[in-house]
Amino acid sequence: MLVEINDFLNNLIWGNILIYLLPILGIFFTVSSRFVQFRYFFKMFNILRDTVHDKDGHISSFQALMLSVAGRVGGGNIAGVAVAITLGGPGAVFWMWIIGLIGMSTSFFECSLAQLYKEKDKQDSCVYRGGPAYYATKALGQKWIGIIISVLLMITFGFAFNATQSFIISTSFASSFSVPTWVTGIGLTIIFGITIFGGIKRITKLSEVIVPIMALGYLLIAVVVISLNITEIPALFNLIVSEAFSPSSAISGGIGAVILQGAKRGMFSNEAGLGSTPNVAAVAYVAHPVQQGIVQSFSVFIDTIILCSCTAFIILLSGVYVPGAEGVQGVLLTQNALIEHIGPYGGYFVTIALLLFGFSSMLYNYYLAENSLNFFSKGNIPLFNIFRVVCILLIVWGSFQDLGSIFSFADLSMGLLAVINMIVIAILYKPVLRLIKGYDRQIKEGIKPVLRYNDYQEFKIDKQIWKEIVDNINDKRDKE
Repeated sequence: MLVEINDFLNNLIWGNILIYLLPILGIFFTVSSRFVQFRYFFKMFNILRDTVHDKDGHISSFQALMLSVAGRVGGGNIAGVAVAITLGGPGAVFWMWIIGLIGMSTSFFECSLAQLYKEKDKQDSCVYRGGPAYYATKALGQKWIGIIISVLLMITFGFAFNATQSFIISTSFASSFSVPTWVTGIGLTIIFGITIFGGIKRITKLSEVIVPIMALGYLLIAVVVISLNITEIPALFNLIVSEAFSPSSAISGGIGAVILQGAKRGMFSNEAGLGSTPNVAAVAYVAHPVQQGIVQSFSVFIDTIILCSCTAFIILLSGVYVPGAEGVQGVLLTQNALIEHIGPYGGYFVTIALLLFGFSSMLYNYYLAENSLNFFSKGNIPLFNIFRVVCILLIVWGSFQDLGSIFSFADLSMGLLAVINMIVIAILYKPVLRLIKGYDRQIKEGIKPVLRYNDYQEFKIDKQIWKEIVDNINDKRDKE
């Protein structure tokens, strides 16, 4: 009965609420900001290049970007896209692109808010904390909302998703290399434990190494596949667009199923609006909140437009996918498609990609949970250490447990988190529009933007934090 209730609520939230709420608010954010995700797109490269580091070792925009990409890029890029194509056909890829482009503005809004309302970590003055729990509490004055958000984040990402990632990685290695699941689980646990006990700085440093390798590696294999089938690319794009509006009879549910699958998998993969990425966006040391909004908007582009498309091309350019046919799906569909393109090594590549994608997601998931715990504990070290031990034990346990029911429950808690977060962002959209206007004004004045914190006092921001950041950055610029 509990499973049936959970399934009912999941279908209600994801299939009847979020499937409309996320695109509608995404369009609203896009229009009200005058298409901010496109206007600022190329500024992202300058922001990453000009990121200000100081001698105290604050976390940079690039490190925050890599950690957020570590979370967004995961099994959804390999298995989720395959499911979307299986159930929605090639046209689902088009709607996945649309939801990704719209979601870029949503990510911009929530991550700019996370920066605006961030606070200092109690244990390390060079580290910042923030996210939906923080901006809901500070801006709305409703701490109970922050508590609910923190609990949902901790349960979803810190416990359920990490244990499930451990199971996926371990079983994949058992299938490809005949390695016992418990051996893989122990290996994951050791590396995971060493990393998380080093705190957010060690997590970001490891992500800074892993993420570019995994993303570029996956992109490279997709380029190889496209090169081998270059003459078929125009026809493939034509197929994706035509099937988006006029799906073949083999796709049950018609155009509604195509849109639903594309939108749903896009939302699952890029996490725009779900309330997770703002926790990471808040840690970056930037001169203006809009800068991190721009960078995190680009993170959605990397995930959905680039890496999800890689999987879609690999599948659709192979002969493995047959519209309407019952057979392999999920990661096996991607794996079989790659084997057809480049031989048996394709299967091994997918397994290694899953390891890198999954482990980087585990680090990201842990940080979300740690940030949620910090909302309650405010730097209580013994409590943090107990929490870390629990997370480590769950990695071992998850390596040999089929956690389908737990994953389903986590989907429900994440859905609830997304609904709450989207409502909060919708209420707080005006501060973000003010931030955009202020940023644009300084660009027109020909200066590098910094937050003019005195202009935003009515929004209950921490003036002292921004005064320290802006003064420090201005001092460095004067010396340059």
